[in-house]
Amino acid sequence: MTENNISLHWLKVSDHCAGQRVDNFLSFYLKTVPKSMIYRMIRIGKVRVNKKRIKFQYRLKIGDLLKIPAIKYVKIRQSCMCNISEMMFLQNTVIYEDEHLLVLNKPSGISVHGGGDNKLQLNIIDALRMLRPKIRFLWLVHRLDRDTSGLLLIAKSRIVLIKLHEQLRLQKIQKTYLAIVYGSWDTHITSISAPLFKKKDYIKNINVVFIDSKFGKLAQTCFQVKERFKNIATLLNIIPITGRTHQIRVHTQYAQCPIIGDHVYGKQKVNVQFKKLGWNRLFLHASTLCFIHPCTEEKMNISAPVDQSFYDCLSFLRKLVN
Repeated sequence: MTENNISLHWLKVSDHCAGQRVDNFLSFYLKTVPKSMIYRMIRIGKVRVNKKRIKFQYRLKIGDLLKIPAIKYVKIRQSCMCNISEMMFLQNTVIYEDEHLLVLNKPSGISVHGGGDNKLQLNIIDALRMLRPKIRFLWLVHRLDRDTSGLLLIAKSRIVLIKLHEQLRLQKIQKTYLAIVYGSWDTHITSISAPLFKKKDYIKNINVVFIDSKFGKLAQTCFQVKERFKNIATLLNIIPITGRTHQIRVHTQYAQCPIIGDHVYGKQKVNVQFKKLGWNRLFLHASTLCFIHPCTEEKMNISAPVDQSFYDCLSFLRKLVN
């Protein structure tokens, strides 16, 4: 348990920070300060912009003068640091990088935003900041579930982030996934449009998504059978048209062919059988990512191979049916 002190100071907002909500900026700038304390400082007026009180939804503008009050707090949680092997592990996942962005092949079981029993003690972004200490800005363009492996796009500037978010909004970024689902997928099912509603399960402390035609948001996913293992399993190419939470996982469940290894939406008996064989993971992998480079306007087409566990499972299924 250590005592931390931050003295009162002012920041002038640059173009790198403009457009961000003040609460999000402060969470990034004051990484070790509890979020509850940040929100309280905004609420009671200790944080000010141009000497005026603001709400947490306020978006920073170029030239704004942001007052950071004196802060004194006790840090209870031990600070996490990457060791050398973890740094090398993370470096080896980077498959594309230039001065504007980077793409890595995230392993299954590692969270992009911290929490849980991760192989890396830090979340992906904090670990990358340690690996790239000279880069001022590193921000997730999109997210991947903790147990989903594959391509993750990260911006190195606020301007790049905004441009890529605009491509996401206009559905100009195409992501393709590989999934091993249980059972024989009906080849007539090439697209599923089923609205999704997200609800918090406070007992398990997780978000659960289900199909709800009344309150759900539009969600569409396209499917193509890539390989069939008789009636045991099917390898699918999947393209999500929209990007809802757990969309692919819920839509495959809706088709009665859930993803193997899905402990929320899958068949638990099947998961147990595969765990006994040595595979305790979600067989969902973000395999390709297509987008327009926000600075060069070059068409980017990046692919990432599946990891050894995914490959071994496919090999096992092929031997099983031959």
